[in-house]
Amino acid sequence: MKIDILLTAATKVVLCLVVAGSLISCSSTPDKPKPAELASNVGLLGIRLAWTSKVGGIDFPLDVKVNDGTVAVASSDGVVAMLDARTGAELWRTNVGSQIAAGVGSDGRFAAVVTRGNELIVLDGGREIWRQKLSAQGFTAPLVAGGRIFVLAADRSVTAFDGLSGRKLWTQQRPGESLVLRQAGVLLAVGDTLVAGLSGRLVGINPSNGVIRWESPIASPRGTNDIERLVDLVGRISRDGDVVCARAFQTAVGCVNVAHGTLLWTKPAFGYVGVHGDDKYVYGVESDGKIMAWRRIDGERAWVSERLRYRSLTAPLVVGRSIAVGDDAGLVHLLSREDGSALTRVATDGSTVVAAPVLAAGTLVVVTRNGGVFGFMPE
Repeated sequence: MKIDILLTAATKVVLCLVVAGSLISCSSTPDKPKPAELASNVGLLGIRLAWTSKVGGIDFPLDVKVNDGTVAVASSDGVVAMLDARTGAELWRTNVGSQIAAGVGSDGRFAAVVTRGNELIVLDGGREIWRQKLSAQGFTAPLVAGGRIFVLAADRSVTAFDGLSGRKLWTQQRPGESLVLRQAGVLLAVGDTLVAGLSGRLVGINPSNGVIRWESPIASPRGTNDIERLVDLVGRISRDGDVVCARAFQTAVGCVNVAHGTLLWTKPAFGYVGVHGDDKYVYGVESDGKIMAWRRIDGERAWVSERLRYRSLTAPLVVGRSIAVGDDAGLVHLLSREDGSALTRVATDGSTVVAAPVLAAGTLVVVTRNGGVFGFMPE
């Protein structure tokens, strides 16, 4: 596993290679264990490749954004594209002229990305309408909602901009630990509340003025050094009504009632990608590839599957009677929601599935590191 961590200038922990004084790449981890051998494909679920598309290579935490029947994708070299999820047809494509660090945020009309030069760029129908300099790097896709653009930055700030003009409306910043994951965090709208992950907490914010309404801890910093105290929340999340469940990096999974800001439960868990779920279970992938199901009502473990261990899995997606996860061999595995048993698997282009799969207009959409975009249709 490779994990990138952002380091503030005051921190003096030297455990990994320091790049440009601030970015740490943990490249000295032990050799990766051998991935689990795959059994023959049982083919219990019908699924076919409906279409393919292509963007450039991807080496940032891509969030594939779904709105109605459209899918927004992006590549590291600055390409942003909107596709018809039913056919794969390109609705528009543009190049923002800068390397992309986070995206894509979209409401179906506006699309937003953050560049490696710390600029927020907003497009309308594929045409750039404004860009604004940010105070810090961003690794989480901007949230486009209610005519505004919200950005969660690596300095644990949340900033709101007017969607049409780019005018800054407010900024809310909370103190936190000195290390930040170079990974997508948590930022979503639930009713009239903006919900963000700040350190190990879900925080409810008034989207009109940035005032914090409530905070609820999924995990709290522990340990004696900055690495051990890192508890950032990571995307994706599982939402069922007013209940949002999220993962704290390598620490815990928990659920919060965001209407009241109350913690419902939290359980130890040791993964680095987000969760998904239904009204019965919350599903997640542990660091060693075990796939877990927790009961949504109380967090008790329902089942665990070890059939895909050490295959570098994406966050899961609930789709029909299955959950879908991608791996580093470009395979997409569909497992039973009830017990984790294999249903079927499909192949892409052989490169790592780089983003959690999404479901759009009945199509399972998967994006790979080489920039392949694949639309699979359940039969």
